[in-house]
Amino acid sequence: MAEVTKEEVDGENEVNDPPEWAEDATKGLNNGEKQMESAIKEKSLGLRKSIRGSLKAISKKSPLSLKNKQSENKDDHSSNSPLRPLRSPNSAVEITESLAKRGTLFRQSLGLGVKKHKQEPLEPVTETMTLSEEQTEVVDVALNLTDKYALPPIPHMPRSVMEINNMIEMEQLEEAYLNLLSLRLELQKDRQALDQEDYPIELVNKEKDLRLLYGTLRNKMFTIVRDSSAHPSRCKELLVYIAHIIPEEEKRQGEPGEMQGWREAWRDAVLNGVRDTLKKVPLESREQNTSWLAVHLGLLGKAAVEDLMRVKTELLNSYPEDFNVFETYVSCYHEAVEEHLKRLLEKVTELKDYYALLDFIIHRYPSEKIMGSSSLQPELKEEQRTLPLDKNVLDQIKDKYCARLQADMKTSLNRIIDLENEEMWREKRKPEIDEGIYSSHIDMDIWTHIKGHVQGSRRIDVNLEQKVVRSCLEELKTFPKRFESAFVEWSSPQSNSSLWAEYHISYINSFSALKEHMENYKDTCPIPLELVQKEIDGLTTRLSQTVMEKFKTDVKPFLRRQMTGKWFSFDEDFTQLISRTKTLSEQSKCMTPKLKQSFVNEVHFFVVKEYVSQLMKNNYLCKNRKNETAATKITNQWEELMEIFQDMNSTSDWLHPVGNQLSKIIGCKKSEVKNNLNPLVQSYPDISKSHLSAVLYFRGITRGREKHIILQHLEEEKQRSGNTGNKNQAFFSEIQAAVNTDCLAGTPFSCLSFFVPDS
Repeated sequence: MAEVTKEEVDGENEVNDPPEWAEDATKGLNNGEKQMESAIKEKSLGLRKSIRGSLKAISKKSPLSLKNKQSENKDDHSSNSPLRPLRSPNSAVEITESLAKRGTLFRQSLGLGVKKHKQEPLEPVTETMTLSEEQTEVVDVALNLTDKYALPPIPHMPRSVMEINNMIEMEQLEEAYLNLLSLRLELQKDRQALDQEDYPIELVNKEKDLRLLYGTLRNKMFTIVRDSSAHPSRCKELLVYIAHIIPEEEKRQGEPGEMQGWREAWRDAVLNGVRDTLKKVPLESREQNTSWLAVHLGLLGKAAVEDLMRVKTELLNSYPEDFNVFETYVSCYHEAVEEHLKRLLEKVTELKDYYALLDFIIHRYPSEKIMGSSSLQPELKEEQRTLPLDKNVLDQIKDKYCARLQADMKTSLNRIIDLENEEMWREKRKPEIDEGIYSSHIDMDIWTHIKGHVQGSRRIDVNLEQKVVRSCLEELKTFPKRFESAFVEWSSPQSNSSLWAEYHISYINSFSALKEHMENYKDTCPIPLELVQKEIDGLTTRLSQTVMEKFKTDVKPFLRRQMTGKWFSFDEDFTQLISRTKTLSEQSKCMTPKLKQSFVNEVHFFVVKEYVSQLMKNNYLCKNRKNETAATKITNQWEELMEIFQDMNSTSDWLHPVGNQLSKIIGCKKSEVKNNLNPLVQSYPDISKSHLSAVLYFRGITRGREKHIILQHLEEEKQRSGNTGNKNQAFFSEIQAAVNTDCLAGTPFSCLSFFVPDS
């Protein structure tokens, strides 16, 4: 069957050349019909337009013969000219009958037989003339030419090489292919007739021409297939011939002039068409649109769905089932999209664009928005929805995402330091108090930043989430020391300001809270988290120690002047000690509870130890019953100190008795000292002779039999108690007593008994 076409229309009202069989239908007109020409001219024009529309539905192109091409240059008024207008309605009848005969022959070539139907009277020809039932059937059959196609007879004599080439260029694929088969058979006969290895040049040239023509045919088929999804209405009938030429050629593998890889070439054409579709998707630059990639990927998915819908609705009927057309297009889309994404990856530099790329690959592409679209079902199977991207490529994108994330994380953390410097330190603003504690909100800024990235990565997949957590922890690990360095640089000159301690406490609170927040990732990345927590603990410990050392430095001068001659009549030093301790107590109330307790206990221990240490330095000797005055003052001051530490909620209750017990020893009579040793030994078993000797020195008992009796009694009390003490509650062992210069201090009591008068 030869395919039918129309020539390009030069103007809106210009009449096209009729096909050859329409020309034959006009040759039987007699000379008398010429007189009717002017009367029916308009109706003839309308008829020819209607027939031209009928022919257009059958095929896009017409196989023009050389005779028709040559006749274009002849006189338009010649009776044999194909451009001569029809003379009467009878000619239209003949054309219509000829069209019906063509339809019958067309059906026979398909093995469909001849359809019998009732003959209806011919309707008058008008410009709105519609296709007859037979014509409609011809068009319908042409659209379903898949499994019932039968190769028409091969011509005995092939057309010339030029003519076959023109047929291919004119997309008259069937006729061109039949002539190629005829040319191939002719070549086979020529080779068989010669029966020799050295063929004449004519035969070599003929074989060369055959190969060139086959190459031209394949190129033409490639172009048609490539453009078919973009222009299905123009290509789908040509695809019918392509779909049968390919298996015909596969049957003839091994014959002279054959070419291999027809089906592979067909798939390559499909793939190139898909690539062309993706290339046409708009792609803005980053400067034009900050969301350039997300927008492009959205349009990319839309283009894919629309293209596959056209394939499903308009191209499937042009192919036999064994071509697996829809599956081929889907696999080509997978391949082309992967190539396209690799090219896009080279342009991506920002975190949000890496994320958009991963989200498109893993979620959007197989979702109902693209490959899972209901419009592509049921042809597109569930297992075909996912983009089969190479794992190395996907891992590469994830690695780039995490590297970009870590770089952005470092920038964000450095920005936190800069903002703290700009908004707090330079302006000397007091820290905010949130739920009773100082807060810098640094922990929430960092935690929110990390949490957002982790949650976003979790929506991609678990593997990416783990990579993101590790990247965030890796960068967070170096942050505490960078922050500390910047803070110390600012705070060192501000050490006398009340803000100094408030800032330290606020940062202790914030970093402690950050440590608790990060505990959520213990199961995800235990080792990196442990390293981060170690750095945070180091920072909070150093900040806390800095506050403690500052307090110790401030109060040591006032403690050092206790238990001296000036101390009896001058209370300013103790007043300053109480004032500084109360200030720290108020500041510590704004410390997070977990850290506050250990901090307060440490302050409590330090003040008590340093206060008692002044009794161990032999700085003052109470004479003339000043020991009673000293004991009273120690008792009063001790009550003030205990009140402060109780207000600070210190849990070091074991420190409370020491002041009162020592004041009793200092204030009592010499004979009663032994009786007051038992409570002291029971509470503080680590007290030694040197410590008690120092207390006795302050009391005024410096030497002699009384002192040695008391020291001996201490040893007896310690032995009788058998209490070695709690290592966590060591007190006197933390205090260094002054060296006793008494030359008889080490002499055994039995040797000195003769110096002591009988009582």
